[in-house]
Amino acid sequence: MKNSCLKLAAAWLVILLFASFSLAENHEYYRGKTVRIIVGLSAGGGFDVYARTMARHMGKHIAGNPTFIVDNMPGAGSMIAANHVYKAAKPDGLTLGHFVGSLFMQQILGRPGAEFEATKYEFVGSPIPEKTACALSKSSGVTNMDQWFDAKAPVKLGATGSGPIVDVPKILRVALGLPIQLVVGFKGTAEIRLATESGELAGACWSWDAIKSTWAKALESGDLNIVLQAVPKALPDLPKIPMAINYAKTEDARQLIQVGIHDAADIARPFVMPPGTPKDRVQTMRAAFLATLKDPAFVSEAEKSKLDVDPVTGEALEKIVSGLYKINPATLAKLKAVLN
Repeated sequence: MKNSCLKLAAAWLVILLFASFSLAENHEYYRGKTVRIIVGLSAGGGFDVYARTMARHMGKHIAGNPTFIVDNMPGAGSMIAANHVYKAAKPDGLTLGHFVGSLFMQQILGRPGAEFEATKYEFVGSPIPEKTACALSKSSGVTNMDQWFDAKAPVKLGATGSGPIVDVPKILRVALGLPIQLVVGFKGTAEIRLATESGELAGACWSWDAIKSTWAKALESGDLNIVLQAVPKALPDLPKIPMAINYAKTEDARQLIQVGIHDAADIARPFVMPPGTPKDRVQTMRAAFLATLKDPAFVSEAEKSKLDVDPVTGEALEKIVSGLYKINPATLAKLKAVLN
């Protein structure tokens, strides 16, 4: 009996020593290291602004206080960045990807170029669900929905290669019959703003949070107008702006807007880590992500930049993306016809 007790005590001692060593190793892992955030769109746009603001505060919420830097990797609507994080980035806990979340849906719909399996990413979180609004310049001559429906020529909207900025106009064009000419291929929303201001475009449909943050002067001067919001409930900032789903005249139209726009909103702005990243480092990054979004210094900077914060957890993102693979086949076929 005495020998058995001694063996048991020795076993527990080994376990405790191993656990202590692991905790110390995890605690010190990030000390002196640099974490790279790969943003799939160009500098100056909404994705870039959120990532850079996070990068300035996130390190202090991780033991070892690592440095965070942002690298922009635009191209193919952020597909290049998504593929890089999945295939090329080391799963060592030192890389985050921030790209357009609708790429997950595009992969399911069979879009070429996706070299990833969405469910294998490690999801860290999202700072905010997508809250899409359509912003049109005063010079376009469209300042309300009646004018848009009555437009004699399709209204030119700019877009990157993928994401809500592409998908929302496509769905609105089919579901509501809005006259829209989609001009795709811009590297980011900064370029779209310039093209709108020069008269090349009428505007675009993308994140209201990004619009009010990066295009504030045009909104304040009246040179830019929000004419429609593609959200399930009117945004507090836009109580008098009509919602897209209220213009839907058929159940098919409502379903397209519900699944293609509303349900996709939570996963539109994910932060992810490469597949195979150690779970303890994923949990460390998830905790730091949420802590940063509550950090008074971050909140103050976000308010000055007019960035809203309404986080979606990594666990929630993981569940939502998994659910995409279970969409009703009939609905999936309709979305494929519209978006492809």
